Amino acid sequence: MTEVPDIRSAALASKAWPYEEARKLLKRWPDGKPKGEPVIFETGYGPSGLPHIGTWNEVARTTFVRQAYEELTGGAPTRLIAFSDDMDGLRKVPDNVPNQALLTENLGKPLTQIPDPFGTHESFAHHNNAMLRSFLDRFGFDYEFVSATDCYTSGRFDDVLRQVLRSWDAIMDVMLPTLGEDRRKTYSPVLPISPSSGRVLQVPVEVVDADAGTIAFEDEEGRVEQSAFGGQAKLQWKVDWAARWVALGVDYEMAGKDLIDSVTQSGKIARILGGRAPEGFNYEMFLDEKGEKISKSKGNGLSLEEWLRYGSEPSLAFYIYREPKRAKSLHLGVIPRAVDEYWQFRGNYPGQPVEQRLGNPAHHIHGGKVPTETLPLTYGLLLNLVSLPGIHDKETAWRFVQRYSPDSSPQTDPELDELIGLAVNYARDFVAPTLKRRPPTEMEAQALRDLDNELAKLPAESSAEEIQTQVFEVGKRHPFESLRGWFQALYETLLGSSQGPRMGSFIALYGIENSRRLIAEALEAVEA
Repeated sequence: MTEVPDIRSAALASKAWPYEEARKLLKRWPDGKPKGEPVIFETGYGPSGLPHIGTWNEVARTTFVRQAYEELTGGAPTRLIAFSDDMDGLRKVPDNVPNQALLTENLGKPLTQIPDPFGTHESFAHHNNAMLRSFLDRFGFDYEFVSATDCYTSGRFDDVLRQVLRSWDAIMDVMLPTLGEDRRKTYSPVLPISPSSGRVLQVPVEVVDADAGTIAFEDEEGRVEQSAFGGQAKLQWKVDWAARWVALGVDYEMAGKDLIDSVTQSGKIARILGGRAPEGFNYEMFLDEKGEKISKSKGNGLSLEEWLRYGSEPSLAFYIYREPKRAKSLHLGVIPRAVDEYWQFRGNYPGQPVEQRLGNPAHHIHGGKVPTETLPLTYGLLLNLVSLPGIHDKETAWRFVQRYSPDSSPQTDPELDELIGLAVNYARDFVAPTLKRRPPTEMEAQALRDLDNELAKLPAESSAEEIQTQVFEVGKRHPFESLRGWFQALYETLLGSSQGPRMGSFIALYGIENSRRLIAEALEAVEA
């Protein structure tokens, strides 16, 4: 039997969450979508701000499910739509853009009708949409960009807008119970664009002629009667979400846990409009180091650029892949472990049976085409190396790595080269400034002298295993409560950290003579 049927059979039974999600689509369309049409996946984006790690997270997770569905179906057609809500009225001025006064003057207008504060594009939305596409292209996502403004102005949404006007009372029955008393007085499923100010209005609207699309409302200059078509109005966002699902035929969209009620209400409205809500799930929010929800306005989050300064892109994909329905901390301290665990899972992949491969995050991160290259050492070990005095650049670090792994080089091992650079950045910014070696106790000093004597007997090219054996033997000869206490002493007296690497590997990487110098420095602290 070939591998492809094995994968499909295993995928049907796999407990990996992308397959569990993809199986929802099999139930939705047991015989495939009518006329061989593609299954539509969607992610939404509000272009009042710049793309961020949450944007990347949602597109990446949706891509995992899309790939899983294609594996389950043997390659059934799919599309991923990246939808920009660029007809929204600007409600507040973002803190991280220039020309704040310009944006303030245009509050309330559709984002595509506001001048670009950066001065490079047709509008503020066009600038941020370009950033979104560049952002997604940078990471190789396969998607189609769709603009809300284009959908409204081109007539693509006219039919669903007409259905909203026809179903006005039923939609109001869904929405009004969810609103406060004051909001009920002005709520309308349709938001007209004022012909005098150009702003998106939150005012009561009267349906004059549903079939013709005519509405009436009060703006700054009195009563206005105009068409809801042709970009002269847009839908209130929960109604807009439902209308989009119906108009675009969306089959799958995930959303944050904070939108559970919104998904429910939009699903009801989608049924009123003659469609149905897409499949999907609500993922948990990320937390900061204090366990508080990450907020763009608080600035307590971790940016994509920050992660990629210290960790690889696959390590981020690995971190967001795991347990999406559980709240997780997202801060700089999680990066080293995420990097090493990614490489551990990737290294395990070739030797696993197909059932285990499909549950391996590396399978989903790499779309089933997992690279076979391995690393001769861990990111954690690299961090310990480049945190030592005098090894704060890639070139110096490479000299140590090449002694440890003579066949490696920046040219033949680009991923290792990248990892060394990331480790240098992390160590320079966060590790080295916090290190403080303590003097050993007298008992620890005796053990260190013993270790120094044993290291002096070993050839310079001794393997990590040979060195580790001697480290173990020395620890056993001295009255530590446990070997854990011995290694803790080595970390704190030689490296200045409460935790550290496998000492045999570290000494092999750093060099026996260099390691003996660290021991000598520690012993000098006792004698002083």
